[in-house]
Amino acid sequence: PGTGMMFVRRDGSVMWFKSSKARKNMIKLKRNSRRVKWTRHFVKGRNQ
Repeated sequence: PGTGMMFVRRDGSVMWFKSSKARKNMIKLKRNSRRVKWTRHFVKGRNQ
């Protein structure tokens, strides 16, 4: 069995989320994953 949630936008792009925390931050709160410290895409030293 798989885990996580697949979110499909109207344009057909697919995003996978491991937790509801990640999904809410990306979609509802419109946060950039490169600026949030607990994500894999966080870039240290480049955020202002």
